[in-house]
Amino acid sequence: MSLHSINLPDEAAFSDFKNQCLSEENWVNKYNNNGMQVCVEVSPATKGNNGHKIHKIKCKITIKDVSAATMYDVLHDSQYRKKWDPTMLESFDIARLSANADVGYYSWLCPNPIKNRDVVTLRSWQVKDDEYIIVNFSVKHPKYPPRSDLVRAISILTGYYIKPTGPNSCTFVYLSQADPKGSLPKWVVNKASQVLAPRVLKSVHKAGQNYLEWKQQNSPDQKPWLFPEQSTLPMMDPAELVLQRADSLENVDESSKRDAQESEDSS
Repeated sequence: MSLHSINLPDEAAFSDFKNQCLSEENWVNKYNNNGMQVCVEVSPATKGNNGHKIHKIKCKITIKDVSAATMYDVLHDSQYRKKWDPTMLESFDIARLSANADVGYYSWLCPNPIKNRDVVTLRSWQVKDDEYIIVNFSVKHPKYPPRSDLVRAISILTGYYIKPTGPNSCTFVYLSQADPKGSLPKWVVNKASQVLAPRVLKSVHKAGQNYLEWKQQNSPDQKPWLFPEQSTLPMMDPAELVLQRADSLENVDESSKRDAQESEDSS
């Protein structure tokens, strides 16, 4: 078996992700305003490394007017994402791996002079005890190698934890450790994530506020993330995928040159 072969997230993986979302140990608050918090992980092992490590970032928002179930649907509904995500270039599901896992593609706009990014991820989800969890990480798919016009980013671990606080309110947590690759200094990446994360969460919250009305007009009974029998995706054996490690990215050298070249061109 390959060293980087794929195992679908199990109960332990979901539990570990939940614990990271709820933990306060080794997290430093970087933003706290209007019911929204942004924290970065600073573990003893990585203190004093001058920012060379990609931070693990955690964003928590208290939502008082949208249910946990609705926010969960918003995150899954790829058709609706086209309506509310202004940075999205392209997004689609590739194949189903199990009743609660799939593999998909996402590309997004980056501000100049940064090159646009894309990612191929394995996503898995769980609904248990009124808690909703979605996790993803980067994989290699044989039919979707890195493209020449985009920089392939790496999701080491990204996901959401949603907990109801009432019939129409919830706590919404986003946690991510991702490497955008290219030539961007790690401290720039870390700082940008702290600025951009609140904007993204505000957009997701607003999308939740408008989702029920939109869904009533757009296949209201179609929710394959809740009813896997509705899925029309082809099945795929997870063994055909390989864990995408940052150090094994095929075009990492070319990617590193692109951001630098665009910076020179824009100066």
